[in-house]
Amino acid sequence: MSPLLNLATGPRTPRTIVAHVEDRPGVLARVVTLFRRRGYNIVSLTVARTHEPGVSRLTAVVDADDDTARRLEANLYKLIDVISVDDLTAAPAVIHELAMVKVNAAPRERTDVIELGKVFGARVVDVGPTTLTVQITAPRDAVDRLIAALGPHGIVDLVRTGAVAMPRGDVAPVPKADAYTLEEPDLDPDLDD
Repeated sequence: MSPLLNLATGPRTPRTIVAHVEDRPGVLARVVTLFRRRGYNIVSLTVARTHEPGVSRLTAVVDADDDTARRLEANLYKLIDVISVDDLTAAPAVIHELAMVKVNAAPRERTDVIELGKVFGARVVDVGPTTLTVQITAPRDAVDRLIAALGPHGIVDLVRTGAVAMPRGDVAPVPKADAYTLEEPDLDPDLDD
């Protein structure tokens, strides 16, 4: 078991961590290696380029208590390719997932599926001879509720992204040089190998 996990001080909850990283080969592997070596469970992970050339945004949802999340943030800052890290769990933020759900829908059942999708803010993106594909972009719990509601129709296929997150308002990412650092012993000196 990871030494950090022995320091757990509270209940584990899903934490949304956003990191801006350099868009170079190997960066994602180093971040995932940090998670693996420390024993963090990644619930979801999304990475894509940002509007800034050479910068990607990584959004990870991990099960962690407050102390573990704080240490994860500090350990991410130790990686040379990490520009900024924000824990948006308790901050005012927009946190959404995208899901597409293909369900059985004979022509006489389509109206029911379409109306059910509208209740959740979903829309139909594909119509097949016996299926409908519904797309939703919403917080994780709304996506879960839509999937449960569509279940009785018979889910044929399902795909969903991990969370993507952004702070509300005028908040910008904190540059690495301005971020706080958590003083702790380097528990994994060969982390950047």
